Amino acid sequence: MGHYVLAGEPPIEIRLKRHARARRLSLRVARSGGAVTLTMPQRARRAAALDFVHRKEGWIRAQLAACQPERPVAIGEMLPFRGTPVPLVAGAGRAVRFEDGCLHVPGPPDRIAPRLGGFLKAAARAELAPACDRHALALGVGFARLSLRDTRSRWGSCTQEGRLMFSWRLIMAPPEVLDYVAAHEVAHLREMNHSRAFWRLVETLCPDYRRLRSWLRENGAALQSYRFRD
Repeated sequence: MGHYVLAGEPPIEIRLKRHARARRLSLRVARSGGAVTLTMPQRARRAAALDFVHRKEGWIRAQLAACQPERPVAIGEMLPFRGTPVPLVAGAGRAVRFEDGCLHVPGPPDRIAPRLGGFLKAAARAELAPACDRHALALGVGFARLSLRDTRSRWGSCTQEGRLMFSWRLIMAPPEVLDYVAAHEVAHLREMNHSRAFWRLVETLCPDYRRLRSWLRENGAALQSYRFRD
């Protein structure tokens, strides 16, 4: 049957196979390696199978994220920040600070992870907002609002109403990767699809987007493996 690439950030390659004994469509995500397989009955229509895949996108991405071993967020550990692993050290006062190449986190051990999550969200907004403004100005478009979430299914999204949403974990990626995702979603304000015209817009805003998309495809699951909430 071949393969199908589910668009998004990162794109997901799905192996399609028919099986004589299959009675329904079923998806499997291998725990080792994260290979995704869609098994189809012999007479199932490809269009119906792909519609099933798109309806299950959130589940697929959650399963892929779960394939990564959970990484600790605690004093003495390392955490990626703007693409560079930095040590987490005990801090004074009430606010998290990035200083001297370290993230200084105050408070008791059970507050380290949530405080860091709040700090990363604020840092992500401080970089995503101007990036989206810049790309929107370049395309001559506007957006209704920008929101941040801790999503597992995608790194960003754009609605028909012009609302942009991003995962605040993008602040853990290199700045140029964050900028690419901002460009990607802003381009959807003009092209609400993944057509050639859409990718031409992305390339206009971010000429090196292929390399940056590959980085996110290869490293995104690792960014999702840090737990900031119970």
